[in-house]
Amino acid sequence: MKMHGPRLSLIVAISENRGIGKNNELPWKLKAELKHFANLTKATNNPDKKNAVLMGRKTWESIPEKFRPLKDRINIVLTSNPNLIQDESVCVCPNFSTAMDLLDNMADEIETCWVIGGSSVYAESLKSSQLNSLYITKIHQNFDCDTFFPVIPSEWKMTNDPKVTSEIQEENGIKYQYEVYTR
Repeated sequence: MKMHGPRLSLIVAISENRGIGKNNELPWKLKAELKHFANLTKATNNPDKKNAVLMGRKTWESIPEKFRPLKDRINIVLTSNPNLIQDESVCVCPNFSTAMDLLDNMADEIETCWVIGGSSVYAESLKSSQLNSLYITKIHQNFDCDTFFPVIPSEWKMTNDPKVTSEIQEENGIKYQYEVYTR
């Protein structure tokens, strides 16, 4: 299936034990890494378009209220209970395929849709033929987590993106590295 809508990319920070969250929060505090996330998910080549961020309800709820919806991006939240999202500016979809249809319909407004979590939304997007890149922050440490990133299927290969450094970063004594994958 050829994608008609915007590019679909995935962005995540994962620990060595593939952890991505604990008690619906990030298990680490990395300001520069959050800035990297914001910069990538906001940047467009076409000044007339915006990017979208696609997330599950728990990821939505994990974002501090003062930062919801994520600004300068179209927020799409997957939930079977749309009444839980009280923000008029947020697009609510019951499932991943409905969100893909919405993106197709908004192709003239959205350049890239970033899948930002959580675990089940990542798993669903990794199965999608529409997904074309993974932006992964590999945190070189194990963390106590209750939510994990799926194993990356073997068809994904590491590549380079000139916008992303591959140098090891360090913040608060935690080393991490940005990796980009395509298939």
